[in-house]
Amino acid sequence: MRRRPWRRTFFVDLFLLLFVLLLVLFVLRVAFIGGDAEVRVKRSAELPLRFSSDGGFKILQVADMHYGNGLVTRCRDVLPSEAARCSDLNSTLFLKRMIEAEKPDLIAFTGDNIFGTSATDAAESLFKVFRPAMESRTPWAAILGNHDQESTMTREELMSFISLMDYSVSQANPSGFVVDGYGNYDIRVHGAWGSGLANTSVLNLYFLDSGDRAMVGGVRTYGWIRDSQLTWLHTISEELQSRYPAPALSFFHIPIPEVRDLWFRGFVGQFQEAVAFSSVKSGILQSLSSMGDVKAVFIGHDHLNDFCGKINGIWFCYGGGFGYHGYGRVGWPRRARVISAQLAKGKKAWMGVETIRTWKRLDDDKLTKINEQLLWSNDYLPSGTLYV
Repeated sequence: MRRRPWRRTFFVDLFLLLFVLLLVLFVLRVAFIGGDAEVRVKRSAELPLRFSSDGGFKILQVADMHYGNGLVTRCRDVLPSEAARCSDLNSTLFLKRMIEAEKPDLIAFTGDNIFGTSATDAAESLFKVFRPAMESRTPWAAILGNHDQESTMTREELMSFISLMDYSVSQANPSGFVVDGYGNYDIRVHGAWGSGLANTSVLNLYFLDSGDRAMVGGVRTYGWIRDSQLTWLHTISEELQSRYPAPALSFFHIPIPEVRDLWFRGFVGQFQEAVAFSSVKSGILQSLSSMGDVKAVFIGHDHLNDFCGKINGIWFCYGGGFGYHGYGRVGWPRRARVISAQLAKGKKAWMGVETIRTWKRLDDDKLTKINEQLLWSNDYLPSGTLYV
């Protein structure tokens, strides 16, 4: 009877087992890691968003980033001396500078985040657009413009992807509602810690999808906010106001037709191009006015307009063109808008929102601050007061 060579069999089996394990790990790395990326879950912002210990909450609006492919995507409408070295990276640098200078509590990207025809891979371009926000660990929210879907992803895919990115508080659509578009959601900002409103939303933010392009009567036009979206907006506004009468701000991309009339009514800032809107006059202005809580609306789309004007008691404010691959005007700096809400100070703790202000910063050597103004106040200050 021959003895079984158990030592050799044991070591052979052990070697084969280790080899298989190493092979599996290698396959997993190649399949799921791909370079220096990591396999991990989304890094989430701390929710709910809330006012800081100094009673402030600041929002940075980024309108019309128009990102392409990064370094190889050239700038438009810049000085000849700037053109040779100017690319999408200038947009990225501007965003990093704004985050460092203003230290916002939320960044609101209001559409045309990527310029679809220039972005060969939508997902890759989106990562480049939002990377400064993610790296700074700043909560951010995004909606779509009329160009985002022109690359390799549909609007539904874009909003789903955006909602899954690090520190994004964006949503594809509200649960329990059937609404048109993708990117209709609300964000609630609670009072400061230690106050009686720490568990209450004292500032409400409404994000809406204004669409991209549409055919109406055989004529091509821009999108608009539909009735189903307005129904949801009314419902959520009534629900929130029944809990606490907080002021609200709204964000969408394409302006409404009434914004054009501000040319004759007066405005703060620059009105340098025709307002591009849908031929369909939706009921958004009437809805916002009847709700009563929305104090200001922030839009994009027209890069050369950066003004604020008041319509039916509501301020409509352009962000101004932010991105360098979007059209601009030679010698007119790219810019960003900042919205700052401040709580009222009680005898022992912070109370509700007292003021909402806004200003813009230019992408120059000093990030020059311009057109600071009061949009809304809960006290005696007259709305529209200029501070600069």
